[in-house]
Amino acid sequence: MSEKEPINKPLCFVLMPFGTKKDAGGKEINFDAVYADLIKPAIENAGLQPVRADEELAGGMIHKPMYERLIICEYAVADLTTANANVYYELGVRHAVRPHSTVLLFAENTRLPFDVGPLRGMPYSVDSSGKASNCSIDTEKLTRLLNEARQRRTDSPIFQLIDGMVLQDLDHAKTDVFREKVNYSATVKERLAEARKKDVNAIDAVKAALGPIRDVEFGVLIDLLLSYRAVEEGWKEMVALVEEMPIPLANTVMVQEQYALALNRNKQGEKAERVLLNLIQKRGPSSETYGILGRVYKDRWNEAYDAGEKLKAQGLLAKAIDAYLKGFQTDWRDAYPGINAITLMEIQNPSDPRLEELFPVVKYSVMRRIESGKPDYWDYATLLEWAILKNDQDTASSALSNALANIPEGWKPDTTLNNIRLIRKARESRGKDSVWMIEIEDELHKSIQ
Repeated sequence: MSEKEPINKPLCFVLMPFGTKKDAGGKEINFDAVYADLIKPAIENAGLQPVRADEELAGGMIHKPMYERLIICEYAVADLTTANANVYYELGVRHAVRPHSTVLLFAENTRLPFDVGPLRGMPYSVDSSGKASNCSIDTEKLTRLLNEARQRRTDSPIFQLIDGMVLQDLDHAKTDVFREKVNYSATVKERLAEARKKDVNAIDAVKAALGPIRDVEFGVLIDLLLSYRAVEEGWKEMVALVEEMPIPLANTVMVQEQYALALNRNKQGEKAERVLLNLIQKRGPSSETYGILGRVYKDRWNEAYDAGEKLKAQGLLAKAIDAYLKGFQTDWRDAYPGINAITLMEIQNPSDPRLEELFPVVKYSVMRRIESGKPDYWDYATLLEWAILKNDQDTASSALSNALANIPEGWKPDTTLNNIRLIRKARESRGKDSVWMIEIEDELHKSIQ
């Protein structure tokens, strides 16, 4: 750090969606890439410290740390591209308490809702994959706007329209405590990133240093939960952590889904089923929830089949297919429940007559993911399974290579390996050639060891 660089830079809070979302015209925008390639560099170039609203990973809930960010951060950047309800609510709170230093931006060709249409905002360019495509120029523009915001010109429509609005001064002690929390959270997340490279014990050590779970910021707890998921055999610890969490966080959709996933992997399938069915009843269907429910039924089918309970196994297999199919029908863009549905339809004896109708739909779904965004392990694993089901050895070989190069968590290849073994055994029982699948299984097995 240079002598002239301030130790505590002004904080700039970033209000924006996470992951890949569709804009009003149906185009997918990769907001994580927009943040990393455009917004964060611009904030740092303006001499500010970026603070992203990572609590949205917990379901977009507004809580005390979020309000602290909205009110205390000296500057803010809000991406209005998708008319995200959380972003707009947060922007309203920001405008109500801060007369200036809030910068708006949105992907080009975005049609803003009427109430925010007149506000000044900066359009940025995106390419066909949804990433920022003109980074050097757009970063420079955003940096300039943030520097102009230092002039403290009123940009809040509330303060512009209502004479005599009084800005409440914040106690410096409170601001200092908030800054300490931000720096502390960043430090904890760095420690968790290192712990994920090791084992459950390393993550346990980070957790122990946090103190009472009820006092830990929600964003840190989510990172802790996903860190347990990322290491081998962290399922029991995931279950325990969710059961320690504050109720508002524990009841969010994402946490409940991960709780059910961990329960199932921890041999508590019936409890996982109850959690997921309750979630669907209260929050409505989603491809993710039904996908996990399908996995619960599939694991119970395996157990019943291995125990020789053929009638029970047949019923559980039908329930697994139904859950996966409902998940795929909920969101055709999510190929994960779709591939699992057709895999189990292939295994079913006789095979499901809907199988041939679903083959092209599942392939289209996963190919769109691979071609238009940043594909991950599951995308290539899905294409691998699809190619095996279609006996397409060339596509299977290519998909396997890409899948092995994109493994972020050790337990994922194990899931794919189990599915391929199920397909091979079902085909062998029908006298069909499946020798070539064994080489694929061997490669996946090596990646697990």
